[in-house]
Amino acid sequence: MVYPSIQKLTPKNIYLKKCFGSKPFRLLDVGAGNHSASKTKKLFPNCEYHGIDLDKSYQNDPSDFDAMTAFYEMDLTKLDYKMIPDNYFDFVRMAHVVEHLKNGDEVVKHLIPKLKQGGCFYIEYPGARSTKLPSMRGTLNFYDDPTHVRIYSVKELQAIFESGGCRVISSGVRRNAAYLITMPLRILGSWARGRKLQGNIFWDLMGFAEFLFVQKIR
Repeated sequence: MVYPSIQKLTPKNIYLKKCFGSKPFRLLDVGAGNHSASKTKKLFPNCEYHGIDLDKSYQNDPSDFDAMTAFYEMDLTKLDYKMIPDNYFDFVRMAHVVEHLKNGDEVVKHLIPKLKQGGCFYIEYPGARSTKLPSMRGTLNFYDDPTHVRIYSVKELQAIFESGGCRVISSGVRRNAAYLITMPLRILGSWARGRKLQGNIFWDLMGFAEFLFVQKIR
């Protein structure tokens, strides 16, 4: 669970805030379930939101689709993205999607052309370190989630972005200050509600996830 007060401080939203603030921008959100459209538009009302997902009904409701300019229901592994405009988006966001794709390297390569020159791409995924972490409900070890199919690395993805005309601005293990500071409160909140602790509470402490934040320069 991410409490509303720190929703704007999630890594994927921090970079949107840094790039655009309150200015209008076009976002392609790769993995648009869990009410992502409504949450994003609440924080960034001037965002033109486009979402991609395998199944449009993955924790979305009519208010989420009302918040979208477009929704692309597709299997990313097919690499057929012609319905998505090229050279159009100011930001592509792909958080915890690539690890579910057997050909995620090709998926990333085919998504880069959707960015305008000067646009940015944020990708986040469980790194190799996650394979050595304890198993926990809610995923703390890579293999806790049976839909995880492939481990990617900063080095591998950096090469793909650079070959696609991008430069890496920052990358590495995700260590989100807001999540680290509020971790005790999140633990206490789970206990107070009688819920079992979820592995994602410990992601930033244990170094579960890696990320790259890149800009398209040509």
